[in-house]
Amino acid sequence: MTRANTQENLNAVIRGHSELLASQLHSQRESLFPPDASKTMRKFTSGEAAALLGVNDSYLRKLHLDGKGPSPEVTSGNRRQYSADDIQCLRVLLEKTARKPGDYLPGRRSGDHLQIIGVMNFKGGSGKTTSAAHLAQRLALKGYRVLAIDLDPQASLTALHGVQPEFDLPNGGTLYDAIRYDAPVPITEVIRPTYIPNLDLIPGNLELMEFEHETPRALSRGSAGLFFFRVKEALAKVDDRYDVVVIDCPPQLGFLTMSALSAATGVLVTIHPEMLDVMSMSQFLRMTADLMDVIADSGADMSHDWMRYLLTRYEPSDSPQNRIVAFLRTMYSDKVLNAPMLKSTAISDAGLTKQTLYEVERSAFTRSTYDRAIESLNAVNDEISQLIQKTWGR
Repeated sequence: MTRANTQENLNAVIRGHSELLASQLHSQRESLFPPDASKTMRKFTSGEAAALLGVNDSYLRKLHLDGKGPSPEVTSGNRRQYSADDIQCLRVLLEKTARKPGDYLPGRRSGDHLQIIGVMNFKGGSGKTTSAAHLAQRLALKGYRVLAIDLDPQASLTALHGVQPEFDLPNGGTLYDAIRYDAPVPITEVIRPTYIPNLDLIPGNLELMEFEHETPRALSRGSAGLFFFRVKEALAKVDDRYDVVVIDCPPQLGFLTMSALSAATGVLVTIHPEMLDVMSMSQFLRMTADLMDVIADSGADMSHDWMRYLLTRYEPSDSPQNRIVAFLRTMYSDKVLNAPMLKSTAISDAGLTKQTLYEVERSAFTRSTYDRAIESLNAVNDEISQLIQKTWGR
């Protein structure tokens, strides 16, 4: 058989594989989340609800017995379970008698500026999207009004929140619609609520790549203006609706990432503590600095409230990793978050059903595995929450 007879059209093969995979993922979603293929947030035990609110479980029980606040679901074992909506209602109730403002509703007050956090890394596998998703959900569950933006054309953050780009976004619906050069739509048209109170989403898909292609053409025509302000200007239209915006940036230094950096007030760079990843990050940081110099020379204010490095997929028993962590902490000191995100099978197993660890039941895992992973995630996200509070002068 000749080589010519065995060759295949690469484009046709890739397109066929893409459509087959999309179809299978759609079928999987419908089997996981029937009957309407939409996700819902699980219920929380009274202990989990108390921890989220920062009160004692006994105090929650007293509120329930006194008929104050929402009525939790009581199981056959006489255990109370609270929905995420119940917890938010309790926040509003408890804030009315709080010792100081913000004890239960920690978001912005008069004079506080919107926090826009860009989560970024140039190298795949650094846990960027996992970090962004868990951060957005944790902040929402803690009472912040959060907007999560998927700026990555691969749209993993979108998929984690129950939206399948190939099927659910056939006619757009990403941030590209609000920042494109030709007839942009109001950003409010691409924001959609999620199944978690306080958390809205702007999904992503391959359409975002159009911004990378259109910007050079607009620049050559002289019609791009200050293109790197387009994300910032779009977000200004919904400034009063949110406390925090979490942007999952693309894994490359293109026009989308530059625009996100220009809009950001805080930057979170994920690092997997392996030598090849650290070497790659060296080049990534150099290229980022060069690009930011260009943007600054064009008139952008590149000052930020904070920048931190987050250690991800960290294994404390791994000696080479520990040496690299010590190396990074020596170099960057307090720019490295104290809390690392541990490598855990619980996080990857939750991802198999397109869920975060906050969405899955503890009973689905070995307790010690789940507890270790959730404690790690909470420590990371609560440390970032403290940075936000510090920025607001609290």
